[in-house]
Amino acid sequence: MPIGNLTFDAADPERLCAFWTAALGYEEEEPPPGLLDELRAAGWTEEDMTSRRAARDPDGVGPRLYFQRVPEAKQAKNRLHLDLNAAAGRRAERAEVDAEAERLIALGATRIRVHDGMLGPFPEYHHVMADPEGNEFCVQ
Repeated sequence: MPIGNLTFDAADPERLCAFWTAALGYEEEEPPPGLLDELRAAGWTEEDMTSRRAARDPDGVGPRLYFQRVPEAKQAKNRLHLDLNAAAGRRAERAEVDAEAERLIALGATRIRVHDGMLGPFPEYHHVMADPEGNEFCVQ
């Protein structure tokens, strides 16, 4: 069964959607024609209209991202996180991982720590990061 969305609970869906679209090279998905008029007719306020955003991979390969406003703040570490590859189709060099982490920091991410170790006989180097609302992800 295919995944429909990767859903992010958010305090500010618009801001979080903007971060992830820039981070991943996605584009914000516009609502289908007529949907906003239907929602207004059903009683949705302008605040309700800003409570959700969606983003899609322009190449149609990656999953759709969905951002929804929730009242509660993030409380603990994610039980699921994204691993972003700094180099498509191959293991990135350290300098590429570092450069990608810096690009994401400029977009609003924060670096939690740098992991530089071994996974058995294999070197393992990545940055543990957080998006603007504190959702953890890694850059490798």
